[in-house]
Amino acid sequence: MAKRKAGNSATTGYEAELWEMADKLRGSMDAAEYKHVVLGLLFLKYISDAFEERHAEVLAEWDEDAAEDRDEYIAENIFWVPREARWKRLKAEARQPTIGQTVDRAMAAIERDNPALKQVLPRDYARPALDKQRLGGLIDLVGNIRVGDAEARSRDVLGRVYEYFLSRFANAEGKRGGEFYTPRCVVNLLVAMLEPYEGRVYDPCCGSAGMFVQSVEFIRAHANGNGNGGARRGDISIYGQESNYTTWRLAQMNLAIRGIGGQIAHGDSFHDDRHPDLKADFILANPPFNVKDWGGERLREDVRWRYGVPPARNANFAWVQHMVHHLAPGGIAGFVLANGSMSSNQSGEGKIRKNLIEAGLVDCMVALPGQLFYSTQIPACLWFVARRERERERERERDLVHGCPEAWSNAGPNPPRTDG
Repeated sequence: MAKRKAGNSATTGYEAELWEMADKLRGSMDAAEYKHVVLGLLFLKYISDAFEERHAEVLAEWDEDAAEDRDEYIAENIFWVPREARWKRLKAEARQPTIGQTVDRAMAAIERDNPALKQVLPRDYARPALDKQRLGGLIDLVGNIRVGDAEARSRDVLGRVYEYFLSRFANAEGKRGGEFYTPRCVVNLLVAMLEPYEGRVYDPCCGSAGMFVQSVEFIRAHANGNGNGGARRGDISIYGQESNYTTWRLAQMNLAIRGIGGQIAHGDSFHDDRHPDLKADFILANPPFNVKDWGGERLREDVRWRYGVPPARNANFAWVQHMVHHLAPGGIAGFVLANGSMSSNQSGEGKIRKNLIEAGLVDCMVALPGQLFYSTQIPACLWFVARRERERERERERDLVHGCPEAWSNAGPNPPRTDG
């Protein structure tokens, strides 16, 4: 049994315990469907907790009329929860055969009164295939934890539970799981290498938004302490796109529970680029490997293929060039690709890679250990690509390394010593 502190605080192991209980209620339902049932309820509980806490504060200070004033919540960046959507109503009706309709109406009411959540929340709890007794049991389970009050938010209780559930659902779904979840260790490495303190951060295939979440966590972790005395504080703008609609909804909820704003669009980044004019300072991504049916034959003359037309039956170098196209001057990108991208010469891929390297765009490549990803057993690597403003400086450094005295005249007042 996992250890817990008083007051329903979540500590190490709590997420696993909660998962085991929720998984028992899944029955024979496919994990791909069940994740939306569970994560939707967790999100609803989160905004309900935050709402109820603020409601009690306003009620204590003012009166019932003030406590039912939507502006009192919006001003504090708290979602407004209408009466028909409040958790106490769901809990009271959890064992009724109509609980599915009750949850759907609650989700619809929240979307109606909170434009930022429009078309984000799942609303299919009334479908016949969803066992209503199991749904009632899940509502009782989620109702016993506090995930949205100030204390829970300060420790990111729901964020940790949400991410843990995403990882377990990804594991349960196997190959399909990689479409919405990148292992945290990979995300952490990418973010640590890029250090996105400020600027525009972009992910053209953002899944459930893990790259953005970790970028914000990185900023918060380094804003104070760690030797910088609080001098470095981040200010980033988030841009993303996701082609799978249900995964796009997961991303929106994942950001909302952490209070992270962003422009996350639904659509195909190749054929319906929703951020066509964006030039990003940082790009982090884990695009699907070796996609064959990406519609490349319809994009042979695309402006993004500056370094060579990518194969019509493999999207790897289409992703690379799409990201290079969206890099701002001085921007840097880190992304995951199949290991074959480092050596393949098929269908012109070798020439594209050569052109990218000769253009000074490729900083480095990092081979990863095997079996890190739920979506594939294919060995993977990380690419780091940079559009540096200081290309001349790097060229001068290379010249100096090779002992080129012509570079010394531009090396400043202290040229390198050559006498050992």
